[in-house]
Amino acid sequence: MPIYDYKCREHGVFHELATLDEFEKPAPCPACGALSPRVIVLAPRLLDMPEDRRIAHSHNERARHEPIHSNPDQRAEHAERVAKGCACEHHRKPSSLFYTADGKKMFLGMRPWMISH
Repeated sequence: MPIYDYKCREHGVFHELATLDEFEKPAPCPACGALSPRVIVLAPRLLDMPEDRRIAHSHNERARHEPIHSNPDQRAEHAERVAKGCACEHHRKPSSLFYTADGKKMFLGMRPWMISH
């Protein structure tokens, strides 16, 4: 069940669990028991945020679930940047895999009782 915000005239905002069918109904205040209407509490500084930043947040939120498209030119450009040592986060971490003198495969920090594949 979702949590909704309600506002009592005397005690202010409180939160209550309600089903989707009952979200429009007033809820009793936990302090005084008075029926209180549901309110929508806005996030602080959302409305007075600069427009360019609000637009950037909107673009980021929309792009979060969209697939990433690329073409051969973009992939070649990215490969050049990686070769030059750019600071992007697309680098692979170095492997912690190594081989012992007798040819067994091990990982750094591996516990001796663990089974290797």
